[in-house]
Amino acid sequence: MPTTIDLQVWSTTATLVVTDPFTMDTALAELKAELTAIDHACSRFRPDSEINRALARPGREVRLSAVLNAAITHALRVAAATDYLVDPTVAAAVIAAGYDRDITEVLTRAPVACDEGVRRHRALSTGPTATKAAPGAWRIRHDADAALLTVPPGVGIDLGATAKALAADRAADRVLRAVGGGVLVGIGGDVAVAGEVPDGGWRIAIGDDHRAGSAIHQQVSISSGGLATSSTVARRWRTTSGWTHHIIDPRTGENPDPLWRTASVAAANCVDANAASTAAIVLGAAAPDWLRRQGLPALLVDVDGAAAAIAGWPTAELAA
Repeated sequence: MPTTIDLQVWSTTATLVVTDPFTMDTALAELKAELTAIDHACSRFRPDSEINRALARPGREVRLSAVLNAAITHALRVAAATDYLVDPTVAAAVIAAGYDRDITEVLTRAPVACDEGVRRHRALSTGPTATKAAPGAWRIRHDADAALLTVPPGVGIDLGATAKALAADRAADRVLRAVGGGVLVGIGGDVAVAGEVPDGGWRIAIGDDHRAGSAIHQQVSISSGGLATSSTVARRWRTTSGWTHHIIDPRTGENPDPLWRTASVAAANCVDANAASTAAIVLGAAAPDWLRRQGLPALLVDVDGAAAAIAGWPTAELAA
């Protein structure tokens, strides 16, 4: 019988499931170690994080740890694979939208003026003639084999679109190596599985928010890889000009036009699933055709709650 434990991390919930209950203590220690390593390497909210230390040396070559090297490798791979619809250089736009600190603090403070934030970060990051669009991940120089990174002046990096999913993938593999059996790791809506599959598969509830109390659209099962849900309603906050959320269209530096409230995608790993679900939100009406071309099963739920199953996503028991 699989055993489950939840813990709070990064202002969200992490879930660990193992098929052998006697391995839970070891599995949990491995999960915590991986989450700590990712946080120290990738967090933009830690002044002492490795990515922030690297960004403090613009235009200079920096040698990376194995963890940050992997995170940058995946972030740049995802950017190219999505035609830069998911681009780590959206950092200035994300900050300008008000996501300049841990999401718990963002949600509890008084509304911010996004326009003022945009002007401030244009001046600080890329000069007075800059547009709000992301500078573009193609400007980053990264030698993955040598673990060397050079970030041009005026280019920020936000690994939020990939680091959490990467943590799920890495933690699932790490736990599997340590204890064997089967393992599921879910972090804030990003799910990775590895090893033995329980009877009926790994069952995952699909909703607007992974936390308890969210309306469930459907329950599905997977046997390998990853599944991720991106939502415009789980991490949103009020500004002086209305509601905004954490997903940015790199082409404009703004939230995408509102169409999908939730996009869930299954893929070979959680990083790819999360990249595709984020890209679907950004693409809007073009998302279904794009997902079909990628061959990625997906569930898209629009702002009115109507659901569309794409590319082989199961339709049975799909909530209205």
